Amino acid sequence: MPDASPPSPSASLAEWLAWWERLHPTGIDMGLDRVRAVAARLGLVQRGRLTGGHPPQVITVAGTNGKGSTAAMLASLAHGHGRRVGMYTSPHLVRYNERVIIDGEPAGDAQLVAGFVEVEKARAVAPAVSLTYFEAGTLCALWCLVHAELDLLVLEVGLGGRLDAVNIIDADVAVVTTIARDHAGFLGNDIAHIGREKAGIFRAGRPAVLGSDALPESVAEAAAERQAPVYALGKAFSRTPLTPDGWAFHREAGPSLAALPDPGLPLDNAATALQALALAGIDLDPTALRRALAQVSLPGRMQWHGQWCLDVGHNPHAAAYVAGRLAARAAPGRRWCLLGMLDDKDAAGVIAALAPAISDWVCVSLDGPRGRDAQALAADVVAGGGRVRHCAASPEAGAEWLDEQLADDDIVLVAGSFFTVGALLATPRFDGSA
Repeated sequence: MPDASPPSPSASLAEWLAWWERLHPTGIDMGLDRVRAVAARLGLVQRGRLTGGHPPQVITVAGTNGKGSTAAMLASLAHGHGRRVGMYTSPHLVRYNERVIIDGEPAGDAQLVAGFVEVEKARAVAPAVSLTYFEAGTLCALWCLVHAELDLLVLEVGLGGRLDAVNIIDADVAVVTTIARDHAGFLGNDIAHIGREKAGIFRAGRPAVLGSDALPESVAEAAAERQAPVYALGKAFSRTPLTPDGWAFHREAGPSLAALPDPGLPLDNAATALQALALAGIDLDPTALRRALAQVSLPGRMQWHGQWCLDVGHNPHAAAYVAGRLAARAAPGRRWCLLGMLDDKDAAGVIAALAPAISDWVCVSLDGPRGRDAQALAADVVAGGGRVRHCAASPEAGAEWLDEQLADDDIVLVAGSFFTVGALLATPRFDGSA
């Protein structure tokens, strides 16, 4: 533990975040004992349920890819049906406040500081408990959300499922979107094992929504072991392909919904969100759904700014989806990729998945102990048969170089990491200040 005392209640959010970064000896320390103990001291959770006179319903979303887009659509659709919704996601792109959304707006600095003050008070009670940055942030988020008098909470799992900090809450509806290899240092490379870890959010007697028809059998097996009723894509519910007239959602228990607009996010995730909301007791209204789907947005997921498309995809499964969307877009000029990745990610796999949609590459370095050097990334691109046009010391420097190269009919994909996309979203060209 750090020698210094914690920040004062009047300290800034940045000072509190720096404190939590220093507190625990490791950044990721899987397990629920520490966070569960402090949640009990805070009076937030009793036997897996949120406290309070009218605790909100909880939908928890786990998976390798699609968690963020599914959570965003859940929140938007529920809000469109008149519910007061809170959402907790991670990581953030530009500002930490993005992790905690209360009724459609990011939590303010003062709200988050107040939550961190309470978390620190509870943590420090003898015997003191050491919390990771993520664990402290999860408890702060729950404190803010519980005190906001909401109808529904949407909680995105940060890593895994069974041992993730959000899993101290028993979800009323649990969702698993997709399963793929990622975070191998913590979850391993065995797909069946990864599936069981993600399925650790399921609870007895409460719906388990399976948002992909390609999940390993271990996910459904884990649901059966936990006696959680399963609602699987392709069985209990389905969706049609997108056409000029929209797409349709079908389910076994309820009317079909047609002429739904393209949310600009994967339709499997949209259908999964609709099924989860129905299981949470929301009577799906076609007009409200169409309005909410047309308005849903998620920064850093196929986010277009003129010629530039930003997507945080950082594993082969996510990259393949992005490549498919790019391939479907008319672009007579060059198709550039500004790529920056962390060293513990499958760079070769991401490059191979993107390659069919990319003609020219710009590789950029990312800072920090996990950051991958641009030259090393370029070697992977060349090994995969790609043409590297430039290497830059940062995403910002790569974008500046590209500004001098782009023709009017070129497009640029910015991809590979939250850090790559976040760095550019913080610049005037993308944050609206230019």
